[in-house]
Amino acid sequence: MIRRHLINLFLAAFIPAVAFAEQSKIFGDYTIHYSAFITDTLSPEVAKQYQIQRSKNRAMVNISVLKNEQGSIGKPVRAKIEGAVKNLSEQLRTLQIREVVEEDAVYYITVSTVANLETLKYDFQITPEGEQTVYQISFQEQFYTN
Repeated sequence: MIRRHLINLFLAAFIPAVAFAEQSKIFGDYTIHYSAFITDTLSPEVAKQYQIQRSKNRAMVNISVLKNEQGSIGKPVRAKIEGAVKNLSEQLRTLQIREVVEEDAVYYITVSTVANLETLKYDFQITPEGEQTVYQISFQEQFYTN
């Protein structure tokens, strides 16, 4: 099943239920899905599998790029992704983005430190493989770590 592991990663992160909203934006032939959450919500098994440190003070962003195909949820595609994050004091942090490729999924993850009630403003530039157009995703998320 397409994106089986990606869906498992999302689902495993949220037991018990936590406020979570995967967001997406459509850009022509592509849909970009993204979400941000505290890594402590990941199950130990998922964290180990993806080599992610579980912590109440670490925020993770997960991004996937799908090429829209009629009659399907879309085909996962590789992309060049660059990004940065700022706090409300405009302190800039460059993000190290890691590509995860599985048999039926491609997604990108990045982890950064976060404090309780801190709001982070994310800015990503995404270029699907084989394309020249750069798509911009910007969003902010407030994190609750206590």
